[in-house]
Amino acid sequence: MALLGKLKLGYSASKMPFGIHYSWVIVAVLAIVQVFGSSVFMIAGVMVPPLTDPEGGFRFGIGELSMAIGLYYVFSAIFAPITGHLGDRFGARPMMLVGAVMYGVGMVALGFVSELWHFFFFYSFLMSFTASITMVPMMASISGWFRRRMGWGVGILWATGGIGTAILAPLIAYMLESMGWQSAFASVGVAGTVIMLLAFPFIRSKPADIGIRPFGIPSDAPELPPKDRSVEALRLKVFNQHTRQTRAFWNLPVIHALGCAGMGIVLIYVIPLAVEQGLSTTSAALTITIISLVSIVSRLGAPVVAEAWGPRKVMAASLSIQALTVLILFWAHDPWMFYLFAASFGLGFGAEWTGYLEINRRYFGEGPMGSIYGWQMTGAFAGHAVTTFLAGLVIYVTGSFYPVFVLSALFSAAGLLVIATLESTSHVLIPDWEDSLPPEARSGFVPGVAAGDD
Repeated sequence: MALLGKLKLGYSASKMPFGIHYSWVIVAVLAIVQVFGSSVFMIAGVMVPPLTDPEGGFRFGIGELSMAIGLYYVFSAIFAPITGHLGDRFGARPMMLVGAVMYGVGMVALGFVSELWHFFFFYSFLMSFTASITMVPMMASISGWFRRRMGWGVGILWATGGIGTAILAPLIAYMLESMGWQSAFASVGVAGTVIMLLAFPFIRSKPADIGIRPFGIPSDAPELPPKDRSVEALRLKVFNQHTRQTRAFWNLPVIHALGCAGMGIVLIYVIPLAVEQGLSTTSAALTITIISLVSIVSRLGAPVVAEAWGPRKVMAASLSIQALTVLILFWAHDPWMFYLFAASFGLGFGAEWTGYLEINRRYFGEGPMGSIYGWQMTGAFAGHAVTTFLAGLVIYVTGSFYPVFVLSALFSAAGLLVIATLESTSHVLIPDWEDSLPPEARSGFVPGVAAGDD
């Protein structure tokens, strides 16, 4: 039986109330981080109307702003594998501390934007790094806490992120109209950092840090001694080398890129389209609220269904919904039509993001997932970047939002074609990767026991 250490907060991780495993505390902490981390990504559409208002204080061009938002995704694509690797090396705890501080600094800095280059630096560069830290290594770290019920853990995380966005999108829109740009972002930035820092004492990078084992491991399973940093670094290097030799490693980022290309156009341009059709900024922002609220159902349910029935089916269903429901926007002129679109699109949107941790486990086993997930998020952000630039160019040339929604449907449909090329998830693709390690670095090695001994 493992010796269960005590947290510095004065309670035992092995004696949580009602027998709750500490992995669920980690889920709660990471959920708080996701609320604010995802808000960085989701507020882009809310910012477009005030920044491009010809009667406002900024008067940025839609093409210039599209380029800035596109660069946000370019930098996010660059940062995702870096922060994923850092999460594998150093753990979720230090990454959360850095992310919480950077969130406050970045959001407050956004409040002082007065020139376009300020927006490029504070949002495109600084906030992309912040979002990458709070999303990639934090989400990937959940894999190490579960051997069973990971679908529920991931679902709760994504669902909470949806709730946070549903609240923050209209709240920030309201604050921008009532308080002004500077006060709105300063308030959100300070509040977000304080809340994340209050949750920080509860975060741990892995179960062994507090002397417990992942949820779902039988109590009578043999316990393996911890490995030193040099051995862990070698295992991480060899594991990543093997994953990159599989077709799935390269196809999954492409699927994520195409899916996010489809959704990204909607998330940025549905609000400006609604405003163009006569809705107020606050009323138009309700489309994002409804998308987020409805997506809570699929964010929570999709990982559970993926764990039970297979992640490939869930991914295909989500992209099918995205491709078909965007067509509603071509007939949307009244608020109820935009809200109908949001309700239907939200189901596909919520499921698109949530299957990757489960399919990673199906394909690559129980290894460190930060780098793998980081590359998949690179695909996601690259998809957002390409379509943001492309959409801005199309809008500039055509003077209409509608052609970009055709692109949205086409990108989602293309993702379905790549899903069809994926390997079966019925078996691990790299079952023998540890054979490339020296015996002392393998997971079953026990010091003092010769290889081959009973």
